[in-house]
Amino acid sequence: MDLREVTEFFRDFAGYIITIGVILFVFVFIVAIQPVAGNSMHPTLEDTELTLVSRFAYKISKPKRNEIVILKKDKKSYVKRIIGLPGEKVEYLKNKLYINDEPFKELFLEEGIVTSGFTLDDICKENECPDGVIPKDKYLVLGDNRPESDDSRNKSFGLVDKSELKGKVFFRVWPLGKFGKVN
Repeated sequence: MDLREVTEFFRDFAGYIITIGVILFVFVFIVAIQPVAGNSMHPTLEDTELTLVSRFAYKISKPKRNEIVILKKDKKSYVKRIIGLPGEKVEYLKNKLYINDEPFKELFLEEGIVTSGFTLDDICKENECPDGVIPKDKYLVLGDNRPESDDSRNKSFGLVDKSELKGKVFFRVWPLGKFGKVN
């Protein structure tokens, strides 16, 4: 065996190892593939669809209203949409969302979806929401399919801490017919 052949073999092998290492790094620390379980985000996301999640998004920026997130609460993963941000007064009255007493249109909701009314007092535990606003580093999250969503409206679920946000859903990879950016 020629020394050049051995050197070429190791150079090729090292290239494969580096490529595999980069792919593993990306899928462990930066991006995750997340299946959707259940219909709480219908029609935006459906049961069994596969999404890409940026694990890094909230390490470099703050969560924003209407972003779809993966969160972990009580050892269970959920897919929800951020509706209320820290420092905001949020309430739902007569099927309309109000943020800081101003009506807010939810363009992503399917026609005819009814959201049961609530205020922060209905959601927050005693002394958790001083001044009637969402506390620092807490978020109000809802599913798009309000009748079938376990979300912040449920007192046992409540507001979500920033540390529970595991990533931002940004792309759907399955089914191929719906392949593309998620809003």
